[in-house]
Amino acid sequence: MMVNSSQHFGGQRAQLLLLPLSENDTHCIQFSYFLYSRDGHSPGDLQVFIRVNGGPKGSAVWNISGSQGRQWHQVELAVSTFWPSEYQVIFEATVSEERQGYIALDDIVLLNYPCYKVPHFARLGDVEVNAGQNASFQCVATGKVSESEPFLLERRNSAVMDTSSLSRLSHKRLMATFHVEAQRGEQDLYRCITLSPRGAAVSNFGELIVRVPPTPIAPPQLLRSGPTYLIIQLNTNSIVGDGPVIRREIQYRASQSTWMETHGVGSLTYKIWHLEPDTEYRISVLLTRPGEGGTGAPGPPLTSRTKCAEPMRALRGLTAAEIQPRQLALQWEPLGYNLTRCHTYTLSLCYRYSMPTGGGGGSNNATVRECLSVERNTSRFTLRDLPPFRSVHIRLALANPEGKRESREVTFQTEEDIPGGIASESLTFTPLDDMIFLKWEEPVEPNGLITQYEISYQSIESSDPGINVPGPRRTVSKLRNETYHMFSGLHPGTTYLVSVRARTAKGFGQTALTEITTNISAPVFDYEDIPSPLSESESTITVLLRPALARGAPVSAYQVVVVEEDGSRQMRRRELGGVDCFPTPTSHSEAQAKGAPHYFTAELAPSSLPEATPFTVGDNHTYNGFWNSPLDPTKNYLIFFQATSNFRGETRINCIRIARKAACKDAKRALEVSQHAEDMGLILGACAGGLVLLILLLGAIVIIVKKGRDFYPYPYYPRKKVAINKAAMSYRQEKSRKLSSLDCSMTEQSTLQQDERMANSFMDAHGCNTRTEQRSSVNESSSLLGGSPQRHSRRKSSPYHTGQLHPAVRVADLLQHINQMKTAEGYGFKQEYESFFDGWDVTKKKDKTKGRHDSLLSHDRHRVKLHSLLADPSSDYVNANYIDVSHLQSLFVLLHRLLLPLFPLLTALP
Repeated sequence: MMVNSSQHFGGQRAQLLLLPLSENDTHCIQFSYFLYSRDGHSPGDLQVFIRVNGGPKGSAVWNISGSQGRQWHQVELAVSTFWPSEYQVIFEATVSEERQGYIALDDIVLLNYPCYKVPHFARLGDVEVNAGQNASFQCVATGKVSESEPFLLERRNSAVMDTSSLSRLSHKRLMATFHVEAQRGEQDLYRCITLSPRGAAVSNFGELIVRVPPTPIAPPQLLRSGPTYLIIQLNTNSIVGDGPVIRREIQYRASQSTWMETHGVGSLTYKIWHLEPDTEYRISVLLTRPGEGGTGAPGPPLTSRTKCAEPMRALRGLTAAEIQPRQLALQWEPLGYNLTRCHTYTLSLCYRYSMPTGGGGGSNNATVRECLSVERNTSRFTLRDLPPFRSVHIRLALANPEGKRESREVTFQTEEDIPGGIASESLTFTPLDDMIFLKWEEPVEPNGLITQYEISYQSIESSDPGINVPGPRRTVSKLRNETYHMFSGLHPGTTYLVSVRARTAKGFGQTALTEITTNISAPVFDYEDIPSPLSESESTITVLLRPALARGAPVSAYQVVVVEEDGSRQMRRRELGGVDCFPTPTSHSEAQAKGAPHYFTAELAPSSLPEATPFTVGDNHTYNGFWNSPLDPTKNYLIFFQATSNFRGETRINCIRIARKAACKDAKRALEVSQHAEDMGLILGACAGGLVLLILLLGAIVIIVKKGRDFYPYPYYPRKKVAINKAAMSYRQEKSRKLSSLDCSMTEQSTLQQDERMANSFMDAHGCNTRTEQRSSVNESSSLLGGSPQRHSRRKSSPYHTGQLHPAVRVADLLQHINQMKTAEGYGFKQEYESFFDGWDVTKKKDKTKGRHDSLLSHDRHRVKLHSLLADPSSDYVNANYIDVSHLQSLFVLLHRLLLPLFPLLTALP
C-alpha cells in the first residue's frame, strides 16, 4: 500500500484490513513501512488497530509519524488472543496538513511462532470485586522485554491507562499491575498493550465483574432519648444489593458535623452513649457482604435530637475592651457548646450603678438596675448611655430550658466627662454696693472630679451715667472646694452678667448665667480739707457747699442740717464719712415741737449745685419747703451737709459736718472764768518760782560745758556760730498786738479751725469777747517757749502734728490729753517734744543784721543760744555743734508738760 500525501488533503485516511484470525496460540505479524519527505516535512502518520470479535477498533496498538528517512523499517505485532475469540488487524495511514512525502506499507507476514523483537502476553483472567473497590489486572509479558518500554491497560471503547506498578519476575518475564476502580453496576473488558519502536504486543480481553454491597431499605426506629444517649431499633428485613449479609453496624453523626462513628451491632436494639446534649444526630444501619468493600451504603438515616443539659458553668473573662465616659465596650470568652450544653439558650447582661437623688454631692443614692439580652454566639457588647465617672457592676447570666448559670460581678468605672451645667436655682448671691457675694452648688451631674470653677463677670447695665457699659469681661478661677466667691471693686448700681461653669479633666461644662445688680452707694463728698466758713455773724454762718460724687445713682437732693450742740462729746462723732445721718426730714417747727436736736434748714436740687457754691445758714429764706431760720446767738450749732440718692426703692444718704458755730457769751461768763483763773494763779506762782531756779541751773551747766570746750579744743571739728536773736521780744509783742486787733467774726473762724483739729478745746468755754485775749495770750506763751506761728497741716490721723502749735490744755483735762497722746496714730510725747524745739530754728527769726543765717539751715536746728565766748566778750556767737545736752532732754519735757497748760490761766489774770 502506497499513499502520496501530496495528492490528498490533510486529514484524509487510508486503511488496510487483514482477514479475521482465530488462533489458540500467540501470533506474530511482521510488516515494513516507509515514511519519507524530501524537505523533511511530515507526510503523515501510520497506525495499527486490533479489533476483537467484530467490536470497535479501539485504540491504536502501534503508531508512527513524521519523516523516518528514505528507507524501509520492519515492525512486529505479538497478538495473544485465544479461541473462541477472533481478531482483525487494521492498518491506517493519515495525511498530514503539510501534504508532502509518501506513506508506504509492504511485506506483511503472519508467523506461527512468537515474535523475536517484542514480547507476548500470558492469558489475562477475569476479575470480580465489590462496587467501589479497585480491581487489579496483572499483565505478564514474556520474551524480549524492557522496563523502559511502556505498558498500557486498554478498556474497551475507552481510553488507555498507564502502568500502575511494574515488577520483573525473571530475565524474560515482566509483570505490570493496573488498578481499576469498580463502579456499581459496571461490567467491561480490559486488555494489556506494550509499545516500542520495534513493534507492539496485545493481550486478550479480561472481564471486570462488579458486585453491589447490601443496603437496608427502612431507617432505624427511635425508642428513647436523653441528654447524652439515644436508644434505637434496627430494621434490616428488607435490603437492596447483593448478599449474603455477614455483618450489621450502626453509623451515626451529628447533623451539623462531619464527624462520624460506627458501632457493630449484635442485636436488633442498640443504645448509643456519650452523645452531646441538644444535638441532632443522623443514625444509619450498615450491612456487609463478603469481599473487600463488601459493606454497603448506609441505609436511610434516623434523624433525632438529644435533650438539653444544664449549662456547664458560668461565663468567664469579662473585661472592658474600651472605656469611655458614657459607654463600656465589654468582651468575654467565646460562647461554646461546651458551656451552653444547649443550642436554645439566652445570654443576659445585667448591670447596676448608683446615682445621687439630690443635687451634686448628695448623700442619698438610688440604684439603677437593668438587664439586656445579648445576641447568641457573640462575645462582645457595648453598654451605652451610662453616667460618667461612675462605678458600674456587671454580671453575665447564661440560661437554657434545663438551668441557669450566673458569672461573678465585675466592676468597671467609666471615664470622666465634661461636667453638667450648674443649676441656675442653686446660684445665690448677696449684693452690696461695691461687692457681690456669690454662692453656688456643685453640678447635679459632675461627671467626674471637679478640678476648678471658672467665674466670669461683665457689667452690662448701670444706673450711673459715669460708668461705661458694657465693661471688660473678667474671669476668676476657684478651687474645687470653693463654691463661693466675693466680687470686689465693683461699681454701685450696676448690673453684672455672671457666668459660672465647672471643669473636670475633660474640659469645661455648660455655663450657668445670672444677672446681679449691686446696690447703690451713698454719694461721696470731696471734703478732704474742710474749708473754713466764708463769713460768720451772730445769727448766720456762710459755708461752702461742694457737690457730691454720685455712686451708683445720681444725687436726688441735698440737705443742709443744723444740729443744736448740747455740749456733750457724743455729737462730735459726726465727722467725714460718719455713719449717722438724718434720713427723716424735719423742719424747724417740727424740731421745736418734738424737741429734736436737729432740723432741715434747706433742701437743694442737684441742678442748683453744679459746682462749689456759698450758702448762708440762717438767711431767713425757704428752700424747697424748709425754712432757713436765723441761728440763736446764745447756742452752739453744728452744720451738716447731706446728699441723698434714690433708685428703684433704695435710698442712700451721706452727710458731713462742714462747720461749727459757737455761741457769743456775755461778759459775766468771761468774768467768772477770770476769777477762777485768779484762784489758780497762786498755785501756778510756786511752780513758776521753781522754773526760774531750774533755768538758772541750766545756765550754769551750759557755762561749765562751754569752758570745757575752750580748754580742750578739737581742731578737726568745724566751728560755726549762732546769732542771738535780739528782736525776739519785739516780735512777740508785735504778734500779740495784731492778734488783739481781730474782730469777733474772725475770732470765731479761727476758733472753728482750731476746734476742727483739736480733740478738746478750752476756748469753747469762753465768750466772744474773752476769746481774742486768750488767743493772744496763747500765742504769746507759745512764743516764749520757742514755738513758731501755726502752720496748716493735712494730717488727718491725729490732731497733733509735728511742727504745729499745740493748744493749751486745762489742768482738769490733762489726764485726757495724756491718754490721747498715747493713742494718737503716729504721734506721741517724743514728737511733741521734738516739735517744741522746731520753733527754735534761728532761720525763722528774720535777723536782718546777720546775713549768714541762710546757710545754717541744717546746723542751726541743733544749736542753742548761750552767753558770749570767754575769749571774745564782744562776740555773740558760740560754737555749740558738739555740746552734749542729752541729759537735759527729760528736764525740757517735764517743763513743757508743766508750763504749757498754765499759759491760758496766766494770761487771764488781771
